[in-house]
Amino acid sequence: MSSTWERISQLRLEVESYRLERLDTPIVSGRVRSTTVIALSGRGHEGLGEDVTYENEDHDALNAAGAVLALAGSWTLESFSAHIAQLDTFPAPPHAEVYRNYRSWGFEAAALDLALRQAGVALHEALGRTPRPLHFVASVRLPEPPTLELVDARLARHPDLRFKLDPTASWDAALIGELAARGIVATADLKGFYSGTVVDNTPNPVLYGLIAELLPGAWIEDPGLTPETEPVLAPHRDRITWDAPIHSVADVLALPWAPKMLNVKPSRFGTLQALLDFYDHCAAHAIGNYGGGQTELGVGRGQIQYLASLFHHDTPNDVAPAGYNLDPLPTQLPGSPLEPAPSATGFRWAQ
Repeated sequence: MSSTWERISQLRLEVESYRLERLDTPIVSGRVRSTTVIALSGRGHEGLGEDVTYENEDHDALNAAGAVLALAGSWTLESFSAHIAQLDTFPAPPHAEVYRNYRSWGFEAAALDLALRQAGVALHEALGRTPRPLHFVASVRLPEPPTLELVDARLARHPDLRFKLDPTASWDAALIGELAARGIVATADLKGFYSGTVVDNTPNPVLYGLIAELLPGAWIEDPGLTPETEPVLAPHRDRITWDAPIHSVADVLALPWAPKMLNVKPSRFGTLQALLDFYDHCAAHAIGNYGGGQTELGVGRGQIQYLASLFHHDTPNDVAPAGYNLDPLPTQLPGSPLEPAPSATGFRWAQ
């Protein structure tokens, strides 16, 4: 049986030129989020992807340099991926090495979109899969000191909405108990693998114990494993899921125990092959997945929704429509699940 990657790796694409489009939007954290749309053109079609690199200065350098990479030519998806891997897509060194994966994903998503459009087929047709209604949760980081205002604002629009929340050391038993009483927490993201970021969260055995005991129905994502936290989490291993460390099948195999569930953020993998090989591995080993977003502002959000609809439509996907990240919230916000909305051809999903 062919792998999922082999189903599309030999799709052909003709690239004549490309352009970059900077996107900037104020988001709920109070900062301006920047991304860059990558548009590959050829044979009268345009393929789009989105670079979700987090550091705005990296987007400044990319857009100031312009479309300087040698991408024109006749390719397969496989050969285009190999070509991109040989190029330095950062005019100046990135602020974090993982951003190289994020930018590569933007180029590879654009290549996939262009190849499919030039072939006149949609992604789900090429993969032999059926898009399904997409279940999603809203991702929210509470203010400090924590209040539930951001949660309540979203529940006012959709009372059945569930959430992925980021517990911090300021969360106490009363707050967690209130969340438990409401039954709205699908995933508690402990962010134990971040260092030098605005979301760093030092491993905390007291917090971990409260989350594990008071939110028994929630997935526990990315705990930091230390001699103090491991005994607290040991009875709850089947609920522990990973995100930040996962960039490949090799990363899955390197986990301290076999997981039941994993968060999948396509841009973390960098290449289509790495992502699709990961999906194949998870399917072969009964590992569930839920999608993760990276505050995409453009076509990238629809693309991760499309993938989630094809591979894990009924899990707590952190791929809510982009409006859920905005401040203030838009008047109209769609609820979960989203009806399938693939484009007639290509790798796009209606926003």
